[in-house]
Amino acid sequence: MDYLWTPWRFQYISKTGEEGECIFCAAAADSDDEARLVVHRGVHSFIILNRFPYTSGHVMVVPYAHVATLEAVPDEAAIEIIRLAQHAERVLRAVYRPDGLNLGINLGKCAGAGVTGHVHVHVLPRWAGDANFMTTVGETRVLPEDLPTSWKKLRTTFQNAIA
Repeated sequence: MDYLWTPWRFQYISKTGEEGECIFCAAAADSDDEARLVVHRGVHSFIILNRFPYTSGHVMVVPYAHVATLEAVPDEAAIEIIRLAQHAERVLRAVYRPDGLNLGINLGKCAGAGVTGHVHVHVLPRWAGDANFMTTVGETRVLPEDLPTSWKKLRTTFQNAIA
């Protein structure tokens, strides 16, 4: 079995649980979608770019309800979250042409959740050979575009696409 160690992640996850406002609740309440990186808003949930992406186009589907677990998500929001994840898959395939996608939910700090109090679904494009050692050795991610560029591409496509 091979192991890929990611010491860069420890600094990020060790900061989880610190006092402060919920980043998702703040984004939900703010109408400045560009500043908050919200690319799409639904009735019960929204899609936001990850400020610390693994790859370009890394988004998260987030319920407006501030709940920590999937079982606590209201039924209407749970259904919409899956539908928005499907929508995100379509948009990411159209915009980035990935070889595959990762979708995931991390519940709790020990499971890798960066925001432990507000459940969210990660949706990120992946390409054959996109894993490299810059992250591990240099504590640096190599991303081909900045977040404002990703936001503009995705926002436009989400707004023009049929949900």
